[in-house]
Amino acid sequence: MICSAADREPLEQTRRRVFLALFTALAVALHTLEALWPAPAPWFRLGLANILSLVALFLYGGQAAWTVSLGRVLLGSLLLGRLFTPGFWLALGGAVVATLVMVVAHRLAPRRLGPIGVSALGAAGHALGQMTVAWLVLVRHPGLWQLFPLLLLVAVVAGMLTGWAAAVLLERLESHEAFRKAG
Repeated sequence: MICSAADREPLEQTRRRVFLALFTALAVALHTLEALWPAPAPWFRLGLANILSLVALFLYGGQAAWTVSLGRVLLGSLLLGRLFTPGFWLALGGAVVATLVMVVAHRLAPRRLGPIGVSALGAAGHALGQMTVAWLVLVRHPGLWQLFPLLLLVAVVAGMLTGWAAAVLLERLESHEAFRKAG
């Protein structure tokens, strides 16, 4: 199918699909690179791939954020050879709760919560999702929940950093012709 500039709707849908595929591919690349970098603790990652989920959420909405988040976890785990391992389930649980929290927060308070606030809430959701999966699937010990305050603190700080990076990227993208709203 050939689209002309006069056919705005098909052109916008195609542009959206292309950018979502690009965001997902970049998120998978960041997810993979971050998994290969040495970490100060086995469970600690900055969550750089979440930058692309936030950008998709703020540019295209909740469904786009789900596409990027779930695509990142599934494809990244497949590339790393970790599909259906405990680490995969932890990542999936964290991504599902984080994305749910981010989409709901963005929908309920779009003017009051920017990328930094939404990301911090999503990071808290990610920590809760991971702890819940760890409790349900890996370790049924009450001492596991004693790690939660530290995990939550680290997650929120990392979420604020990734939210700041997403805000900077959004500012750059929104000034680009491809992302300007058609008026």
